[in-house]
Amino acid sequence: MTFRKRTVSGGAGTLFTRRSALKIATGTAAASLLGAPALVRAQSGPIKIGHLTPMTGFLGTLGGWAVDGASLAVEEINAAGGVAGRMIDLMSEDSINPENGATKAQRMLEQDGADFILGEISSATSLAISEVAARNEKLFIAVGPRSDVLRGERCSPYMFCTDIPNTVMVNSVGTSLKQQENIAGKKFFTLTADYVFGHDLLTAAKAFFDRNDSELIGDELIATDVTDFSPFILKIRQANPDYVCLNLAGNQVTNFVKQYAEFGLPYPMIGFNLNTADAWAAGTGNLSGTWPTVWLHTLDTPESKAFVERFQTKYGKIPENHAWISYIAIQIMAKAMQETGGAATPELIEYLESGSEFDIMKNRPAYFRAEDHQLVQEAYAFSVKEEGTYDDVHDMLSLSDPVPAVDQPLTTIYPSVENGACKLPA
Repeated sequence: MTFRKRTVSGGAGTLFTRRSALKIATGTAAASLLGAPALVRAQSGPIKIGHLTPMTGFLGTLGGWAVDGASLAVEEINAAGGVAGRMIDLMSEDSINPENGATKAQRMLEQDGADFILGEISSATSLAISEVAARNEKLFIAVGPRSDVLRGERCSPYMFCTDIPNTVMVNSVGTSLKQQENIAGKKFFTLTADYVFGHDLLTAAKAFFDRNDSELIGDELIATDVTDFSPFILKIRQANPDYVCLNLAGNQVTNFVKQYAEFGLPYPMIGFNLNTADAWAAGTGNLSGTWPTVWLHTLDTPESKAFVERFQTKYGKIPENHAWISYIAIQIMAKAMQETGGAATPELIEYLESGSEFDIMKNRPAYFRAEDHQLVQEAYAFSVKEEGTYDDVHDMLSLSDPVPAVDQPLTTIYPSVENGACKLPA
């Protein structure tokens, strides 16, 4: 991966002062409590990454991909000599739920010697882990959660988010949808996952409907353990919408689209959240419509193609988006540690906030916004091909051009930071 510097305006002096103070305080405390020899020994040992991700439950399948991607990145980095001569030790565990995720994060930081926490997919569990990381003054690289809340009112000086947020997912699909037809006056019926991610996604969806003079005629909150969607499909039939819009998560999507296909309703489907593993699990003839994604294995760049080939060589399967984003999150942190000379929290925060650009296998480099710690990058929409036009489920998705268009700033599709709810300390 390659990194370049962006010009970042505003607050540079304050940022340097705050970070410098953190460095001095952290260094003084370490020297007095541990002594110089112990500090040298710590710097020469392995860098320990506490990797938490769901491996069971409705997001469990996605967590398996995350482990594969992170493990491949660590394997490649260590094979190349590690970071500043130090190997990386990846400690992967099942986060299970918010309570367990927080408990495991605390143990990893306080007992297992993790230098920082990385991972997660659930927005609710990410909030819990973020609080633990902040108390310990350690970084949490939130790899897969998408709730705008994590980049808004619940942002943290110690948390950086690598996946695209809900607003970007909605805008990606919305851009594609508006290119297909005028949606003013169209009626939408939504199904929403009943936890923080889904609620947040519904808020972003409502804002999109309002901006485009569309009408939300019904919404149903769906508990994450629901498997029978027939009562909700009957409500959709009664409502007679122009579109069925899904704000679901994990295997909720797979279960719904299979049952919806069995009912044979005529209303076209779109969604503001879908992972490719769930798209593949839906099988042929069930999934349709337009959906958002942060990355797809058919992305036509040399770096992306090479990653897909390496992943297939190791695991014998095509990588899913959580494999990709976990891979690039590890690579980003490896470069940050290489550039700063270690895993010290203040230096890493300063580097990640500096505007450094990261080659993440896309057409344009990405960078973290200092204002909310969001990785700003291209997004995409994909549409499902007509049944019979492909031979394998891995070939059934057609990727759009990057969103936003190449002549537009990346921030066009992101929540504004000027009036944002994220208030990081100066």
